Amino acid sequence: MSDGPAARRGPGEPEPWGGLRPFSIKTKLGALVVIAVLITTGLMMIAMRTATELRFITVFSMIATLLITQFVAHSLTAPLDDMNTVARSISHGDYTRRVRESRRDELGDLAQTINRMADDLEAQDRQRKELVANVSHELRTPIAGLRAVLENIVDGVTTADPETMRTALKQTERLGRLVETLLDLSRLDNGVVPLRKRRFEVWPYLSGVLKEANMAVPARAGIASGSGSHTRTDVHLHLDVTPPELTAHADPERIHQVVANLIDNAVKHSPPHGRVTVKARRGTLPESLELEVLDEGPGIPPSEWHRVFERFNRGGAGASNGQGGDGGTGLGLAIARWAVDLHGGRIGVAESERGCRILVTLPGETSVPS
Repeated sequence: MSDGPAARRGPGEPEPWGGLRPFSIKTKLGALVVIAVLITTGLMMIAMRTATELRFITVFSMIATLLITQFVAHSLTAPLDDMNTVARSISHGDYTRRVRESRRDELGDLAQTINRMADDLEAQDRQRKELVANVSHELRTPIAGLRAVLENIVDGVTTADPETMRTALKQTERLGRLVETLLDLSRLDNGVVPLRKRRFEVWPYLSGVLKEANMAVPARAGIASGSGSHTRTDVHLHLDVTPPELTAHADPERIHQVVANLIDNAVKHSPPHGRVTVKARRGTLPESLELEVLDEGPGIPPSEWHRVFERFNRGGAGASNGQGGDGGTGLGLAIARWAVDLHGGRIGVAESERGCRILVTLPGETSVPS
């Protein structure tokens, strides 16, 4: 689809010139024919009035028509040559070149389409390189740790006692979490995850999610976490569900991903002995649900709100955004947005007097997931 002049017209607005744009290629070719006929007719009338020989008039007419045709042909083929050069560069992996968009005809629309395609391919290529770099970095640490433990056991430096094997198990668990994150990313791209929505009580469900988050800390402390498991032991998790008998209609497994990743993100950016609050309220539709996760960290600048849920957005130190400078893959909040989108809901950063506040809205039983 193009964003040319035709795309910029309002709905229901008739096309000018009976479907022909003033600067379209069809208009230019039609004008070329009309001009050639006018030149030939004019020269013939001059010849009849001045007794000029017909062969001279024919030669002059042909020369004038050829010059005008050459001018029009050049104006059409020059941008095509430019597009061909850019397309050839894109096919060889160079996504930095762009086509000039100064024209107001079909070739201008085509130039815009090629440029948008180049932008998309450049973004995908950048994400692919970032994924390889991030995953390579994340896999290297647990593999190196596991290898060191096993080498020490084989060389007799340490014995295979429970403590040593527990260290090896931690590294193996971290590898498993990284693989799960990659599987979630694959499902996100392919859209192959079906929703298994059912009705459930919110209070016991969220209590279980928070309990799992707290239980994961002692077993994983000292190891950089994957998606949905934090390592801070000094942050208090608080649950607030109103009314207590609140129910929702959603896929519990996908909502678990959302809440776990939001808690993980909030805990990582909380101050020492901070507090993370998970709130649940009834939405506007039957069995719809509004979830909030609030922390007491530095918060997110409004200018960065639109980037929070982008893939590989690891942020900087102190930035309460997706997997900030903690060595994570930067996919946790992207996966949370994917799970919410599956339900046809919304997720975003909301105004907060202190820290970061993430608001999730799930439409409930009456919605049809996209």
